[in-house]
Amino acid sequence: MADVLALVEARLRTGLGEPDARAAVTFLGTDRVEVLRFTDGDVVRYATLGMSAQPMADPTAVLADPVKGPRAELVLSVRAGLADTDKVLRPLAVLAASPQVEGLVVAPGASLDVGDPLWPGAPFTSVLVAESGGLVEDLDLDDPMDPVRFLPLLPMRPNEAAWKRVHGAAALQERWLSGGTDLRDPLRKSVSLD
Repeated sequence: MADVLALVEARLRTGLGEPDARAAVTFLGTDRVEVLRFTDGDVVRYATLGMSAQPMADPTAVLADPVKGPRAELVLSVRAGLADTDKVLRPLAVLAASPQVEGLVVAPGASLDVGDPLWPGAPFTSVLVAESGGLVEDLDLDDPMDPVRFLPLLPMRPNEAAWKRVHGAAALQERWLSGGTDLRDPLRKSVSLD
């Protein structure tokens, strides 16, 4: 476990630079999850560290495989200075602990909801999980372990989350793209869903 997390942190540093802050959260019955903050100009990125320590298990499996299975960490990018986004640390840790706590397999296209604003005054309570391979390259581990994927999180307003449930993740991403939506804006308005 510790070896995997050391490799994951090294990959995060390679992709995002040196973290300028970190916080740790431990939930009863789960491994510790850290959230690292990386500042790059006017963009702040928050990355989890700890979710990939164990593979995510299919909730219908009788026994969880301790070696095989998907592994991931979460990355959220927002514009700096527009909102108190540093308060996103606990909600991010909750999302990162969800595979251990709720038996979820977090994968691209999924919606994750924390039930409360992601940070004080945020118009978002949920996120869309995007495809890996952008900011931080996937991290291959020794066989038979699956690679660690660094999954971007895209905050969704409640009406966008509801629309996504009906029309799918790809359709919502297409709306964002065609509307020129700045997904890093922590105060952004909803995209037109008419």
